[in-house]
Amino acid sequence: MDAAFYFDLSSPLAYLAAERVLHVFPNPPTPVEWQPVLSSKLPGGEPFDAGEIERRALDLGLQPLRWPADFPFDSELAMLAATYAKSIGRVVPFAQAAFRQAFAGGHSLAGADNVLIAAAACEMHPTAVLKAIELTSIRERLCAATAAAAGLGVTGVPALLTDLGLVDKRIFVGKDALDWATVA
Repeated sequence: MDAAFYFDLSSPLAYLAAERVLHVFPNPPTPVEWQPVLSSKLPGGEPFDAGEIERRALDLGLQPLRWPADFPFDSELAMLAATYAKSIGRVVPFAQAAFRQAFAGGHSLAGADNVLIAAAACEMHPTAVLKAIELTSIRERLCAATAAAAGLGVTGVPALLTDLGLVDKRIFVGKDALDWATVA
């Protein structure tokens, strides 16, 4: 079974899923493709309860959640950087570092400084990141990935697409996406 994990760095639900996905689907035997998408361009989304997310973070053994002061923040810049990271094979470490900047450190990813700190944590050169996020091709990849996800039935993040070896793939969306996928 192969899987794809759809995320947006502004989503605390995706943060919690990102901290678990590699444990739920170890690689190998299950390769998981991490796919950045702009959740603001998806047709739905799941409301969340901040207190429940804080409890879930503690239950997972994570640092206490720290909300960025300007939450919810515009994640487009960070998602362009994530798309660039994917193109150079660094999407998983970049996404983990960026999620932790946002939700363990309480730093908004709306501006370049905190995005560059996350990039540096996974050995992405800041100049390369700044140039990449300005490229039309990177923006087009992010838009195409978001449209493709919506076309598959992804309505929000986190989402997990699993290929069960059947004709149809299964999409699991929301706070319990990983749990539902493992049961399936």
